[in-house]
Amino acid sequence: MDASRFLADHIVSLPKSGIRDFFAIVSQMKDAVSLGIGEPDFVTPFHIRDAAIMALERGHTSYTDNRGLIQLRREISKYVAENFAAEYDPETEIMTTVGVSEAMDGIMRAILNPGDKVIYHEPCYVSYAPSIKLCHAEAIPVETTAEDKFAINIDALRAAWQPGTKAVVLNFPTNPTGGTASKELLEAIAKFAIEKDLLVISDEIYSELTFEGVHTSIVSIPGMRERTIFLHGFSKAFAMTGFRVGYACGPAPIIDGLLKVHQYGILCAPIVSQEAAIEALKNGKPAMLEMREKYRERRDFIVRRFNELGLTCHSPRGSFYAFPNITRSGMSSMDFAKGLLQAERVAIVPGTAFGKCGEGFCRASFSTSYANIDEACRRIERYLKSLKV
Repeated sequence: MDASRFLADHIVSLPKSGIRDFFAIVSQMKDAVSLGIGEPDFVTPFHIRDAAIMALERGHTSYTDNRGLIQLRREISKYVAENFAAEYDPETEIMTTVGVSEAMDGIMRAILNPGDKVIYHEPCYVSYAPSIKLCHAEAIPVETTAEDKFAINIDALRAAWQPGTKAVVLNFPTNPTGGTASKELLEAIAKFAIEKDLLVISDEIYSELTFEGVHTSIVSIPGMRERTIFLHGFSKAFAMTGFRVGYACGPAPIIDGLLKVHQYGILCAPIVSQEAAIEALKNGKPAMLEMREKYRERRDFIVRRFNELGLTCHSPRGSFYAFPNITRSGMSSMDFAKGLLQAERVAIVPGTAFGKCGEGFCRASFSTSYANIDEACRRIERYLKSLKV
């Protein structure tokens, strides 16, 4: 019997993650150097791990309130007010989720009706368009370019709008490009959102990893707090990927809608992870700043090396990804990434995993050790020489 005939049509047509699919191959290779997965190579700081251990020792192994521990929501409220200039009521306007990915998926399911449209910018994290399509809504991409350092062009954003558009998804700093948004650009986006009566969903998971200037959140722009869902978490800045804890802040009616999705699909984030997150918010800044400085050093090195190799690469102002242009190879992004993996056992992600406009680029994460980055660049240089380009 062919069990696939029971699958829903929209699931059959949905592609698998271009990142995970590619790195299933990497996991089977010996001596591969991976610049692929966006995961800090730092171990979660000791005091955060210790908070999780102590939670277990105290017997904190139960369910929590669906919205998350009130102690955590209060700490989130303080942290967002201090760092993003927006105040949220921990009782009604904040919800803890299983990572930002669950928050993004839940928000889409809470706000979208079949046929609604959502604008987002590409290249982008692989889950945005699928999350929209899983709600039987239409995903409308806005291309960003290296010439603009992968910030949104406000004219392109306006041109993408269509009747029936309900929301705009923003991600600054951006995965995979490291693009950021100035306050002036955010003000222009805010004006557009108010004019068209749009909800803004702002994924700011990489905000602490801003290397130049100060990160500005769109929720701090006048008139935007009431029409923005602010998404954030602990995976990147605090090296807590395996804890799987994030959060959403926004107007109470929308958070209530998210709560309904969360109650029936997830119930609550793990209590031990929530206890660790409390400690991260209270005392994690020194370790976070130390890790950010290491990423900055690695960024400077990998960008310089890519440019020396003729793989033009802008310097990302945030995140921990470089996005070099590989067109001098004469190959597609996928062929270049596969060829590099087979010939030199270096794993990078083809730019097309992040949208069609990622063609001609590859993503290289510098969240791995300096030694790994150095070795990977040596192998990439050898590969380019073998291509005689």
